[in-house]
Amino acid sequence: MVGSQCCENPPDLSLSSGIGCVEDIGGLESYVSGPLDSKRGILLVSDVFGFEAPNLRKLADKVAATGYYVVVPNFFHGDPFTPEKTMVTWYQSHLTEDAAKEARPVIEALRSKGITAIGAAGICRGAKVSVELSKLADLQAIVMLHPSLVTVDDIKEIKVPISILRAEVDHMSPPELVKKFEEILSTKAEVDSFVKIFNGVRHGWTVRYNIKNEEVVKRAVEAHNDMLE
Repeated sequence: MVGSQCCENPPDLSLSSGIGCVEDIGGLESYVSGPLDSKRGILLVSDVFGFEAPNLRKLADKVAATGYYVVVPNFFHGDPFTPEKTMVTWYQSHLTEDAAKEARPVIEALRSKGITAIGAAGICRGAKVSVELSKLADLQAIVMLHPSLVTVDDIKEIKVPISILRAEVDHMSPPELVKKFEEILSTKAEVDSFVKIFNGVRHGWTVRYNIKNEEVVKRAVEAHNDMLE
């Protein structure tokens, strides 16, 4: 289950952000950013706070600026998690396996636009969605940023290049679990993998950082660059 760290430092969803636009992609309302003629697409899967989070959209724009066509689907259909909600109840209405199924038409829509190389980057619970997509769809690579809900069995099924970016303080991806992930991936000679632990930060730091904390912002930018790489 998604834990308390997944709810820390919630974003202000009332703030407008991003230079992209919102449109229908594969039947899902999505934030999109990037060149329309790009042959490379990225599916950016949010944490529990959804596709309107300002820092998430800034990250989408940053990725788009390097030449990718970035799509951030609204998997929660206007019902992101907010602090006044009960996580257990909310989560039961927003299962990761359902999001993975909804994402398949999005991926097909990207292909119909002439995008031939597609990757997925998942944040927190979005990492689980990315893993599920790697089982269901033809992705070229996935990145998991401070993942939640991902299991050893999930990693055993990985067949595409993968990066795992984890916080030093992360109850959702404890050191012993990530170590198991790394051990499993090391036995897969056919799968390129990269695992990195970021010291001095907590779960959620890549999109729910305090913009006034220069050191945390620096580590978030470092993670963004690793994701792009």
